[in-house]
Amino acid sequence: MFFYANICIYQKESLTLQAISNGDSMKRREFISKAALGGLALSLSPELLAKMSERIPSVPGVGSVASSGKMRMTWQPYELALRHTFTVSSFSRNTTPTVQLRIDYEGFTGHGEASLPPYLGYTVEGTLRFLEKVNLEQFASPFLLEDILTYVDTIDPGESPAKAAIDIALHDLVGQLMEQPVYRLYGLDPDKCPSTSFTIGIDTPEVVREKTLECAGRFNVLKIKVGRSTDKEMVEAIRSVTNLPLVVDANQGWTDREEALDMLYWLHERGVKMAEQPMPKEQMDDIAWLTERAPMPVIADESCQRLCDIKRLKGVYSGINIKLMKCTGIREAYKMMVYARAEGMKVMIGCMTETSCAVTAAASLSPLVDFADLDGNLLIANDLYEGVGLRNGHLTLPHRPGLGLKEK
Repeated sequence: MFFYANICIYQKESLTLQAISNGDSMKRREFISKAALGGLALSLSPELLAKMSERIPSVPGVGSVASSGKMRMTWQPYELALRHTFTVSSFSRNTTPTVQLRIDYEGFTGHGEASLPPYLGYTVEGTLRFLEKVNLEQFASPFLLEDILTYVDTIDPGESPAKAAIDIALHDLVGQLMEQPVYRLYGLDPDKCPSTSFTIGIDTPEVVREKTLECAGRFNVLKIKVGRSTDKEMVEAIRSVTNLPLVVDANQGWTDREEALDMLYWLHERGVKMAEQPMPKEQMDDIAWLTERAPMPVIADESCQRLCDIKRLKGVYSGINIKLMKCTGIREAYKMMVYARAEGMKVMIGCMTETSCAVTAAASLSPLVDFADLDGNLLIANDLYEGVGLRNGHLTLPHRPGLGLKEK
C-alpha cells in the first residue's frame, strides 16, 4: 500500500536493474538517475549526480565491482540533564537516559539517538543488548534503507528507540552521501516548517509564571502539561503573563468524560487550541464520545505508537501525535503521516527530551504536520549537537547534508 518515495534505494526486482543484468549498456549515471533516485533525481543537477555516482557502490552481478566498504555501528550511553524538573500527570524527573549511536561508512558518519524516558519502559541495558544483535555488515550499502530497516525491525518486537537510533543514523548517512539534507530526500520545503510549541511542566503557579516569562518572545505556542486537580490554577498562572495560543497535554490524566468535556470547554474559552491524550488510552469509547463533542481537536499520543495503530484510531481521535522513539524512526513516521492524511486525520509530530540529533530528525518531516512539539533539545542543559533552530517561533532546518548537525 505504501512506497518509500524520493529516497535512494536499490530495488532488486526493478525493471532497470533487470535490464542491466541482461547486458544493457546503460551508463551508471543513467542508472542512478532513472532507478536509484526515482523522482528526486529529476530535480538534481548532472554535476551532483556525477558526484553521487562516485559515492554509490556498484551493484553486485551487473558487471561492476561491489564496494568493499562496510557499515560500522558504535554506541555509548549518555544521560541528559534537564534544565528544570519535568513533571506531568503521573511522574517527575530531572534526567533522561539516552544511547548515542553512529554509523561509519567510507569516511562518512551518520548520527542517531535512542531517548529512553523511564515511562516508556525501555532501558539502556535493553537498548545495548538489542544493538549487539544488529549486523549491518551484511548489507552492501546504506542506500538499502528498506531492506536494512525491515531487518532491524524483525530482530525484536519491541525496542523502538533503538530502532529509531539506527533509522536516524542511516538517514543522516544517506543524506551526506547524496549531499542533500534529509528533508530533501522526501521532497519537503524547509520554508514550510511550522511553529513549535514549548512545554511548561506541572509546577507551582510561581514557577509556572517564571518558566512562561523565560520563553517570552521566543515561541508562538505554549504547551501545558495538565491532568491533575491544579489544572485551572496552572492555566490561570500562564494567562496572567501571556496571551499566546496554548495547547494542553493531559497524559491520560482525566478519567471522567463529562468532567473532561467541561474542562475542554473551559480551556477553549482561554485560548487553548488542541488537547493531547486527555483520557487513558484504554477508554476508547469515552474518548470517541469526547472527541465528537470537543470544541478543539483531540490528538492521540499514548494511544498511537506505530503505523498499525492508526486504523483503529480513526473516529476516536481527531489526529495522531507521531514520535520517532515510539514508531522506530523517520521511515515509519513518514508512512504514518501519509496514512493519517489519507484518513482525514490531523498530524502532529512530537519528541521526548532528546539532543538536537533526534529532534532535528523529527523536524525534517515537520513541513507535513499541523502541530509540532519539538522542544526536547531546549529542555536539556548538555546538548551534544547544534541542529534545528528557531526563528520567530518557527523551526528552521540546517541546509547542510544529512541532518546537518554540528558537534559541540
